[in-house]
Amino acid sequence: MGGDIALWMLALLVGMILFGVHIGVSFAICSALGVWLMLGSMEAALAILGNTAFEAVRKDVFAVIPLFVLMGDFVSRSGAAADLYRICDRVLRRLPGRLAIATIAGNTVFAAVTGVSIAAAAAFSRIAYPEMRKLGYKQTFALGAVAGSACLGMLIPPSVLLIVWAILTEMSVGALFIAGILPGVMLATLFSGYVIIAAIRNPDIAPAFEAPLVEDSPEERRSELIGGLGILGLILLVIGGIWTGLFTPTEAAGFGAIGALIIGVIKGMRGKEILAAIFQAGKTTAPIMFLLITAQMYSRLLAIGGAVNYIKASFLSLGVDPFMIIGLMVVIWILLGMLIDSVSIILLTVPIFAPIAAVLGIDPLAFAIFGILVIEAGLLTPPFGLLVYTVKGSVPDPTATLSKIFIGSFPYFLLILAAAFIVLFIPQLANWLPAIMLR
Repeated sequence: MGGDIALWMLALLVGMILFGVHIGVSFAICSALGVWLMLGSMEAALAILGNTAFEAVRKDVFAVIPLFVLMGDFVSRSGAAADLYRICDRVLRRLPGRLAIATIAGNTVFAAVTGVSIAAAAAFSRIAYPEMRKLGYKQTFALGAVAGSACLGMLIPPSVLLIVWAILTEMSVGALFIAGILPGVMLATLFSGYVIIAAIRNPDIAPAFEAPLVEDSPEERRSELIGGLGILGLILLVIGGIWTGLFTPTEAAGFGAIGALIIGVIKGMRGKEILAAIFQAGKTTAPIMFLLITAQMYSRLLAIGGAVNYIKASFLSLGVDPFMIIGLMVVIWILLGMLIDSVSIILLTVPIFAPIAAVLGIDPLAFAIFGILVIEAGLLTPPFGLLVYTVKGSVPDPTATLSKIFIGSFPYFLLILAAAFIVLFIPQLANWLPAIMLR
């Protein structure tokens, strides 16, 4: 009986989301209604769900998300992203399509201090896109480089999606962070390879240009040095601290936020900008925290009703090849990516998919990175690709239409899916570094 109720509540949840009800509200309503029907007492249901929410908020790992988002906001507002882009441009000057590659390289490094793809997309839409267009880059090619490479922000640590995945599956945040490093570098390499090949085959889409973006003035050099070294120092502080065991992920996030604030002050941020960064971090994380709390309630509903075991048994009883089951998961993730955001997709599916993957014998770290990659690919899919809309709203060009951004980012969508399956078939890419660093 409990399993049937849980499945009906799951169907109701999907229906409410499709009809436009906020997913957090949908989680809360379905959880309360389902537990009430199972227990026959609304008072008992509210007591269980209230205790679940209270225990969720008490977890130390919940402090990681706002602190990492705050760190990213400080860095974004300090101007360090522009410094980083100029440094990458200087280093990569002789490569075909170098500004697009500089955008990818900048996003790769910037991802290590933001944790949010949207922040990277917004920053490089304003920094990289105008420079590429000024030098004659084809519009769809420039837009695709910005939107596609922004996906690196959710894979390379610190990543909000990795933190959410760790909370739901009770995996180590530090292990997931380190597991994302090699796949992130691999994905950035695939992106860069595509840009180079495309620029060589068709020089018109990325004209050659040897001069630096800005003059070599002492002021520019100083700004680049502060921004570049500051971001490098933050990466070493956060990832290095977790790697060496000096910090827990929560402590690393706290020190990272302090370090980013120091960089911002050195770069000229003052009270108004600092307060704006704090308010923005709060606006970004509050909906995520609400979703996490209600998702814990939804997980309790599934546990009480035994829905996960029922769905898992149903999948396994089909007698099909395990990779057909994985393929079905991919289709579900891509379809959901057309409708809702990445955090909501993880909250909705991972409590069900992760146990199935474990039964199939898939390495948990490899499956987590695989899932993050596929879900990130959904951010580039029409009609509601979140990164595409972020780029559209951020680029200072009214001719940059949604269709052009979708067309330009499509090769990156394919490369993300290719990287996901590479990780799935070669799980050592995800579990080798954690095995070495955290043993």
